[in-house]
Amino acid sequence: MPEGPLDETPAEAVAGGGPAPCRVVVCRDCCCGSPKVTGIDHAAQTARLRAEVPVRISDCLDVCDQANVIVVQPSAAGRAAGGRPVWLGLVNDQDATEDIVGWVRAGGPGVAPLPEILDLYAFTAPGRRDEA
Repeated sequence: MPEGPLDETPAEAVAGGGPAPCRVVVCRDCCCGSPKVTGIDHAAQTARLRAEVPVRISDCLDVCDQANVIVVQPSAAGRAAGGRPVWLGLVNDQDATEDIVGWVRAGGPGVAPLPEILDLYAFTAPGRRDEA
């Protein structure tokens, strides 16, 4: 997955001295985060996610048909529990962004079950098979 700059961890996570939280990769290139996806404030979506979790802005993740794409990566505890990155597509409204924030607050992949509403946005990453 292409990597862009990593923003600082939210202040409350650092101050608490707790384990590293989930990380979120937000696609922002040719389709995601562009005027091609109308009706969403892309900057506000990214800012809302940054307020809760470290965010990495990525160039194109090669799933333009799923724009806007957000990948939630598990925390260390989530990985230890078997959590895998969860790819979410068509995240084009504020409610979906809030659902992601709530799931990340609950622990994210490997720690908290994927909320049913987010299951509607989940898809298999390109080049990967379902592990079901």
